Amino acid sequence: MHITETVLRDAQQSLIATRMPFEDFEAVLDEMDKAGYHSIECWGGATFDSCLRYLHEDPWERLRKIKSHMKNTKLQMLLRGQNLLGYHHYSDDTVRRFVRKSVENGMDIIRIFDALNDLRNIETAVDECLKAGGHAQGCICYTLSPIHNLEMFVSLGKQIEAMGCQSLCIKDMAGIMSPQECFDLVSALRQNISLPIYVHTHATTGLGYMTYLKAAEAGAAGIDCATSCLSGGTSQPATESLVYALSQMGFDCGVDAKQLKRINDYFIPVKEHFSADGTFDPYVLSTKTDALTYQIPGGMLSNLVAQLKAQNAIDKLDAVLEETPRVRADLGYPPLVTPLSQMVGVQATVNVLLGERYKNIGKEIKSYIRGEYGKAPGKIDPALAKKVLGDDEPMTGRYADTLAPEYDEAKAYLGDRAHSEEDVLSYIAFPQQAEQYFDRRAKTFTAQYTFKEVD
Repeated sequence: MHITETVLRDAQQSLIATRMPFEDFEAVLDEMDKAGYHSIECWGGATFDSCLRYLHEDPWERLRKIKSHMKNTKLQMLLRGQNLLGYHHYSDDTVRRFVRKSVENGMDIIRIFDALNDLRNIETAVDECLKAGGHAQGCICYTLSPIHNLEMFVSLGKQIEAMGCQSLCIKDMAGIMSPQECFDLVSALRQNISLPIYVHTHATTGLGYMTYLKAAEAGAAGIDCATSCLSGGTSQPATESLVYALSQMGFDCGVDAKQLKRINDYFIPVKEHFSADGTFDPYVLSTKTDALTYQIPGGMLSNLVAQLKAQNAIDKLDAVLEETPRVRADLGYPPLVTPLSQMVGVQATVNVLLGERYKNIGKEIKSYIRGEYGKAPGKIDPALAKKVLGDDEPMTGRYADTLAPEYDEAKAYLGDRAHSEEDVLSYIAFPQQAEQYFDRRAKTFTAQYTFKEVD
C-alpha cells in the first residue's frame, strides 16, 4: 500500500491556510526522504498563490529546493486542469508551458482534476505531462447527488485510462465518501480499468480512517495521509495510525515507523508556533458530520465562517449552510471543489444576506452558466439560466479553444522584470501577486548590492 505524505501541501493548506514557509520544514526534508513514502505532495493547490501572496517566496525556487533533498522520493502536486493553480481557464500555450516547467523544476507526479469532471479540461495538461516525462494521474472528483453514481464514475475512469493517464485518483475533497461507497467504487473501477487507483479523502466527517481501510481491502494502490500532529479534522487521516493498522492487516506500506516518529517530532513545535500566533484554529480539528448533509469541504467551511464574521453575520451560518446545497442543485450538482466550492459558497452567502435568492448573481456563477468552466454535470435550473443568459444559449464547446495564446504578450509586458520563463508563468497565473513579488525582489537585490562610498 503506497503512502503519499501531504504535510507539505494539503495538510498545512487545510489546517493553517498554506502559511508554512520553506524555512519551517527545510531541516526535515532529508529525514522525509528516508521515510519510504511513495510520494510527498508538496506543491500545487494553494501553495503557489500563498508563496507569492503571503510568504514572499518564489514558488518555483521552493520546488527546486525541495527537489534537491529528495534523492529517493517522488514529488507530487495537485493541478486544476485548465485552471492550473488559479481560478479561471488559461490558454493551452500557458497550460503546456506550466506543466512542462513543473516537470523540469522537479515535479514527478502531477495529479490533474477538473472541478466539473469535464475531462476535456484536463486533456491538454495530461498530454503535456506525458510528453515532458512526468507521471500523469487523472482524477475523479467524488461527490453525491441524484445524478452521480457508480456508472458515471466508472465511465470517467475509462475515459481517464483512454487519455493515457498512468494512474487514477478518487478525490474526495469533503471527506463524504463512506467506507462502503469507497469499497464499491474502487472495486468497480478495478473491474473495468487496469490503472493503479489512489484514494484521497479528508478526516472532516470522521469517516476517513475507515474509508482508507476499505480502500485497501478493495485493492487500492495507495492513500494520502498526513503526519500525525498535522492530521485529522479538515486535514488527512494520520500517516502513523494508518501504517500501524494496515501493517497488522497484512499490507506493506514500505515506510519506516521510526522515521515517521522523527518527522512528527520535528513538526510538533512548528504546529505549536502556528497555534501560538492564531493561524492554527482548533476549530478545524473537530469532526463535522454536517458535511455529510451539506457536502461542504473543510476549506470551504472556514471560508464561509471568515466571510460571515467579516460582515458581522456569523448568526447566518446555519442559513448559509442550508442554502448551499440548494444553490448546488440549481447549478446542476457540480462537485464542491475549487473553484466551484468557493463560487457556490459565495452565492449562497449573498442569497442569505440579501434576503432574496439570486438578487445579485456573481460574475463567476454567470460564467459557469454560460459554459465557461465546462459542462455542468446536470441540468441548470431553467429560471436561473434564463436570468443569466436571456435568449442566448450556453456554449457547448471547450472554452479554452476560444482563448488566445497568453505567454508572449505577458513576456513583453514584464520585460526585464521577468528573469525566467517561470516568472512569466507566475505573472499569468497571479498577475497582481507576481508583480508585487517581482518589485520586492528587485528592492531586495538593490539593497544587497548598493554599497556606500567610502571617503
